[in-house]
Amino acid sequence: MELAELAGVELGNRTVEYDDRTSILYALCAGASGDELDLIWEEQLRVMPSLSTALGLWAVEAAGDLGAYDRTKSLHVGQTLKVLDRMPPTGQIDTSAKINSVWDKGRAAIVEIGVTSEFFELGYTIFLPGMGGFGGDSGPASVKSPELEPTATSNVPTDERLALFYRLTGDRHPVHVNPETAASNGFERPILHGLCTLAIAAHSVARLNDVHPADLKELNAKFAAPVLPGEELTVRVAPGPDSSTRFDVMVEDRVVLKDGSARF
Repeated sequence: MELAELAGVELGNRTVEYDDRTSILYALCAGASGDELDLIWEEQLRVMPSLSTALGLWAVEAAGDLGAYDRTKSLHVGQTLKVLDRMPPTGQIDTSAKINSVWDKGRAAIVEIGVTSEFFELGYTIFLPGMGGFGGDSGPASVKSPELEPTATSNVPTDERLALFYRLTGDRHPVHVNPETAASNGFERPILHGLCTLAIAAHSVARLNDVHPADLKELNAKFAAPVLPGEELTVRVAPGPDSSTRFDVMVEDRVVLKDGSARF
């Protein structure tokens, strides 16, 4: 298919399956500690809703399989999540997916993919460098967010093996494990999943707000720069509109996740 033909394409249905080991592993990768028993112990388990972002990745792969672009050269640059109902600790969830839109940004293109289920709605923003200029709609203009003035921060060290653990939740892209793939994409070594950084942010933002991570209702963020496993993340929060929390994530002086918003 041609890139301009992708908008509106149905990607089909998929039943995604997970068990308590996946839920626990995800929470541990997000930074859950030993005293958060209902995140790490199957006897009391509550699922972090942001696990759904890993479960819906099949749709991103399905969009790439249509052949309009090289999936290995695409970049996941944005993520949205709306929680509709509480996910069970283990189970099977019927999902459906669709390519909602394709935008021509001139030197690049953007593909927006949506995934829906009875428990959540997901949005994946995929950036395609060098794929613009096909005469399509440029889409809505980007709106610059006001500068974040943090009212609280949390420093989160990451293990050098974190990407190896997180990929077991479902994202097996070789850029997170194979040094040759990482080098071919311009990285000095395998990088951490953007969705793992988002998981850490979701957990930290909840704790900074003194609420439970499983009570998340909405989550939005843009991925601004890669993270190397072993780097320390600084999660910064500030009050947002309508009882939401704005946040970003820094590594030293660079922003790696921006325009974050969460609601619990």
